[in-house]
Amino acid sequence: MNFVSIRIITGDVARLVDFYERATGARATWATEDFAELRTAGATLAIAGTRTVPLFAPGSARPADNHSVITEFLVDDVDRVHQDLTGFVTEFVTEPTTMPWGNRSLLLRDPDGNLVNFFTPVTPAAIEKFAR
Repeated sequence: MNFVSIRIITGDVARLVDFYERATGARATWATEDFAELRTAGATLAIAGTRTVPLFAPGSARPADNHSVITEFLVDDVDRVHQDLTGFVTEFVTEPTTMPWGNRSLLLRDPDGNLVNFFTPVTPAAIEKFAR
């Protein structure tokens, strides 16, 4: 089995796609006005509008109501990402901080309030874990 994507349901697909394109530098591929994907080397971030929810099961997902999932992006320099996003991101949850498990992390919220973590491995163990 391979993990391939995560999907965010939103009430404003264009706004969220614009945010993630700017935050990640990845360009979205649009399938319809209600569905776009940002592909990275490791996985795909899909962004879908509320009109897609009934295709799975009516009421099965609600936009801007995530309180448990953090979408994470491995980056070369989290401090540079923080500098680049300052003035663009409206809510940084934490400034770049080195975590006990060896990653330097920047936690923020996207326009729907979803948590997003940009991180860079900085200890030898973390660097080895994410070596490509």
